[in-house]
Amino acid sequence: MAEKTAEKKVETKTVKIYIMGKEYEVPSSLTIMKALEYSGYKYIRGCGCRGGVCGACATVYRLQGSYKLNVGLACQTVIEPDMYLAQIPFYPANRAEHVLENMSPAVEEILKRYPEIARCLCCNTCKKSCPQELEAMEYIQAALRGDLKKAAELSFECIMCGLCVSRCPAEIQHYNVAILCRRLYAKYMMPKAEHLKTRVKDIEEGKFDKELSEYVKMDDKQLIGEYDKRDIEAV
Repeated sequence: MAEKTAEKKVETKTVKIYIMGKEYEVPSSLTIMKALEYSGYKYIRGCGCRGGVCGACATVYRLQGSYKLNVGLACQTVIEPDMYLAQIPFYPANRAEHVLENMSPAVEEILKRYPEIARCLCCNTCKKSCPQELEAMEYIQAALRGDLKKAAELSFECIMCGLCVSRCPAEIQHYNVAILCRRLYAKYMMPKAEHLKTRVKDIEEGKFDKELSEYVKMDDKQLIGEYDKRDIEAV
C-alpha cells in the first residue's frame, strides 16, 4: 500500500506596512490595492479599472528611514516592508472652461487659460511623479512654445491621476493643460480621417438602422454571441 504523500506547506512571507498610520501584517507579494483590501478596507472611491488605466488610485508613501516621498498607482505598486502609505482618491486641479470653436491653435489661448505654465521651473518633478513616466515637463514646455503637436503626442497616454499636480512647485495643472493642447491640435491641426467622414455619412443616411434595431431586441446571451463572432483585424 502506497504511503500518503504529505501535503507540501507553502509559507507566505508577510511584511509590516502602515495604512493611514495604522500597522498591518500583509503578504509581501500584494499590490497596495490588494494589501488595503486584505487589511479590511473596502473601496468606495479611488478604485476604477484596477489595471493601471484610469488613474483613480493615486497613492503616496514613504519607506522607513527614507526622506523621499514616493508616488504610484495602488493597483500596480507592490508593497515594501515598513511602507507608510495613504491614498489620494482625487486631487483638486482647476480646469479652465473653453469653447474650441471660439479659439485658435495658438500659445496665447493656452496662456490665457493656464498662465501658470509660464512659471515652470523645469525641475522635472512632474515626470518623477508620473506613474506612466510621461515627459510631463517636456509637454508643458512644448505648450509654452506653441508646439501643440508635440504636447499632444507626449501627453497622449496621461491617465489624469493628479500626482504631477500634487508635486509641482509652480502649481501647474499639467493634465488639464495637456487636454486643451490635444483638443486644439485635433480640431485645427491634425489631418482629418476620411474614413470617419464616410462612416458618419453612412450613419446619417440610416445605413445601419435595420442592424441596430435587431441588436436592440437581443438578450445578453445573443449580444455576447454576436460580439464574439465579429470580424476584427488581426493584431
